[in-house]
Amino acid sequence: MANIFTSSIGKKVIMSISGLFLILFLSLHMLLNITYIFSEGTFLQVIDFMGLPIVTIMVPVLAFGFVIHILYAFILTLGNLRARGGYNRYAVPNKAATDSWASRNMVVLGIIVALGLILHLTHFWVDMQFAEWMGGEVANAPDLMVSTFGNVWVTVLYIIWFIAIWFHLTHGFWSAFQSIGLNNTVWFKRLKVVGIVLVTLIMSGFTLIAIYTCCKANGLL
Repeated sequence: MANIFTSSIGKKVIMSISGLFLILFLSLHMLLNITYIFSEGTFLQVIDFMGLPIVTIMVPVLAFGFVIHILYAFILTLGNLRARGGYNRYAVPNKAATDSWASRNMVVLGIIVALGLILHLTHFWVDMQFAEWMGGEVANAPDLMVSTFGNVWVTVLYIIWFIAIWFHLTHGFWSAFQSIGLNNTVWFKRLKVVGIVLVTLIMSGFTLIAIYTCCKANGLL
């Protein structure tokens, strides 16, 4: 069992599975949050649903997934730097894939994603889930959306974060599947296309929510 967590292959598999799990979470998170654009009432119902015990119990699981993914990212990065004298996150059969901008800058992208996550948690999680756990006053979700994205510069920071996540995930999606065995030429091309389309839809949804709320807060809608 220890070899699964310490071997090179085991680390890559854990990194890949945790990454795919987080992509699934982002997909659901975007679909739920985008209801804010179409109906504030529906959005409030979604917030109430996310407050149910069966949903809130998933928060520690998601947090654990993020921690594991970030931890193994640093472990793999340090291992690659020591072994190769340079950064190469995943071994792939197509050298052109590792020559992409995202592949060469995954560490920088990962840092931006982590910093953006901290920003997001301080804006929403602290005033909602954490406040509820501590028995304090829970912020009104629509008001929190307006107060956060009403600041144009905060919206810009979020969009930069979304772009960094897009680069990070479009590379990570297909490389994750390669790490668990789908590494032939046919699947490589297909997974690359699927990853780009899926991640573009997810991050476009988040960007649309941010821009819409910013415009609404500043009287442009």
